[in-house]
Amino acid sequence: MVDYFDTPNYEIHPLTLAILSYRDLDENLVSKVIEEDVEYIVEKPPHQVINEACKYFGSSLKGRQDGTRDICGITHKTPISVDPSSGMYFFPTSSPKNKKCSWIAHSHISKLRKVTNHLTEITFKSGKALNLDVSYGILINQVQRTAQFRYMLNKRLKSLQQQKPEMVAEPFSLDF
Repeated sequence: MVDYFDTPNYEIHPLTLAILSYRDLDENLVSKVIEEDVEYIVEKPPHQVINEACKYFGSSLKGRQDGTRDICGITHKTPISVDPSSGMYFFPTSSPKNKKCSWIAHSHISKLRKVTNHLTEITFKSGKALNLDVSYGILINQVQRTAQFRYMLNKRLKSLQQQKPEMVAEPFSLDF
């Protein structure tokens, strides 16, 4: 059973499956957030929900997009790492400037299935399925580009840890 909640705020976390572009009853652009057992209507467009999540983890959507471009050269429909330490990588289904753009969590995807030329079913590892008005080819490309970006960023992070393990920040305590 899926419960629906209407909330003005939402914080993306590792169990977030998707942030979908959605029109409410008044035709306002809002987000439909999909998790395994619950769905939320957030009174903000998807790009704003994603931007706020990036800011929570120390950057912005633009900063994350610039980082992806610098790391692997992807310049359009750029996948991002909301937070690489917790594995939160998302990709847009179209240009983020497009009001119909939704964001999908890469690590939760189990498979994609072409339904029609412009409709694709995403099945998540939890078994939950979602039909998106996006072509199969576009989604496959986005999944592969996100995998490439994840690989390249993880390779950089591991290289840093191996080169200077003593320089990698460790958690500390502020005991006085």
